[in-house]
Amino acid sequence: MVEIKHLTKYYGPKAAVKDISFTIEDNEILGFLGPNGAGKSTTLNIICGVIPSTSGSVTINGYDIEEQPVKAKQCIGFLPEIPPVYMDMKVNEYLMFVAGLRGVPASKRKSHIQRVMQRLNIQDVSKRLIHNLSKGYKQRVGFAQALIGDPKIIILDEPTVGLDPSQLIEVRNLILDLKRDHSIILSSHILSEISAICDRVVIINHGEIQAIDTIANLESSAGANTVLKLKIQGSSREAARIIKGVEGVLRVSNITFVKTGIYTYDVEIAHRDVRNPLLSALLYGKMEVLEVSEERKSLEQIFVNLVNQPVGKKKSLRDLLDEMEDESQSTASEEPEEAASAGEESEEV
Repeated sequence: MVEIKHLTKYYGPKAAVKDISFTIEDNEILGFLGPNGAGKSTTLNIICGVIPSTSGSVTINGYDIEEQPVKAKQCIGFLPEIPPVYMDMKVNEYLMFVAGLRGVPASKRKSHIQRVMQRLNIQDVSKRLIHNLSKGYKQRVGFAQALIGDPKIIILDEPTVGLDPSQLIEVRNLILDLKRDHSIILSSHILSEISAICDRVVIINHGEIQAIDTIANLESSAGANTVLKLKIQGSSREAARIIKGVEGVLRVSNITFVKTGIYTYDVEIAHRDVRNPLLSALLYGKMEVLEVSEERKSLEQIFVNLVNQPVGKKKSLRDLLDEMEDESQSTASEEPEEAASAGEESEEV
């Protein structure tokens, strides 16, 4: 298990990481998520003992990274964003070199490296110069060096940057396979990648943790409500009134003038069963529904909203999402009337 307590890192007067705390459990894939410059790589480098912290502590399987660095680092396999490979070495030579550095007994190195290469499916390039390998194979060699010595903790910093779709799938499957024997920290700013394989997420921005929650909670919150995008011919004020009067409609927003007598509306509904009563009410009110489309809140949109939240008290991801809902409801209570009034003025022109 990895335990981070009150970790802080200053570069001169600038705080790159500000008093963050979280844990990584055994056999867990923890997503470490944030925009570029959020403090992800700094945190990972501190966890690995590459750079010291200004204050706070990192404990790896009971070993403090600063007080017992050798024992702590023996528990860690680290793949930075740029794989730490020697381009002029052959793959097997490089992995033998890494095995020596990590203290694998000489009598076991060959079999150990063969097992790691087989797991990464790089046996066929074992005698090739790393310089001549494709980016995907170089990334696999980087993964292989992180697995040498069977460390309990695998730390991956942007492991899929620059990979093509097929390579991306291979890496994701590999990470899921590694979960059986390792705890994994996966850093990324790509939310879809995190949601595909992680059990829990830590969202960091400006060096501070914005939220810690399970990926299941994130996905359920993101997909809880459906937004219907309607294009309607008729009075915008009357259409908004009808829509708001249908049971199950949560809010009406983004009422947009298209041309005289035609407007578009974003209508958030509690569930898909609200669609038919809503359309029936509009038709009964003599509104002509020209287009209907459906969309769900994307995880990317929620991520953008979360990292733009004011930094302060650490809250759960669900609390932050609830705040976003409250703000939307408050805004929506005024928007339809204002937009409708503007729409009526446009109709009279």
